[in-house]
Amino acid sequence: MQVTFHWIRVQTFCYATEKQDLIEETLKELLGDIEFEEEITESEHGNTMMILETRITKQKEFTELFTKLGKDILAYIEDNIEDRVDEDDMFYLRLDKQKAVQGIYEVAHHGDVISIFGKIQAHPAKKEVAVKTLGEFIRGLQS
Repeated sequence: MQVTFHWIRVQTFCYATEKQDLIEETLKELLGDIEFEEEITESEHGNTMMILETRITKQKEFTELFTKLGKDILAYIEDNIEDRVDEDDMFYLRLDKQKAVQGIYEVAHHGDVISIFGKIQAHPAKKEVAVKTLGEFIRGLQS
């Protein structure tokens, strides 16, 4: 199988009102036993929050991540592939963080999310090539 991405970053915010260990467990369930970078920052309301982020770089990790997302999200990506890929060959997806904590992966259109974004390998580097590469990857996982 051809390598689909150069890299994928997965990032979320852990607010002061949330249990960081629960958020980390949720990310490990999605990504496997991967280490996260932690950065303490301040929210717009002045509260302390933690940014949790990791980067994956291997095709096996990409495959495992997308497989865990499930058939509904894979179908969503395929149906909305033009909107999920930009002109710089970047893929974007946001999962509802609160549902993910419950083991349910659902696309989100609000701010409390797990962000998944990555650079698609496209040669030549054009959106239509990136869309084709991602589409073939998604269809390969669905079969």
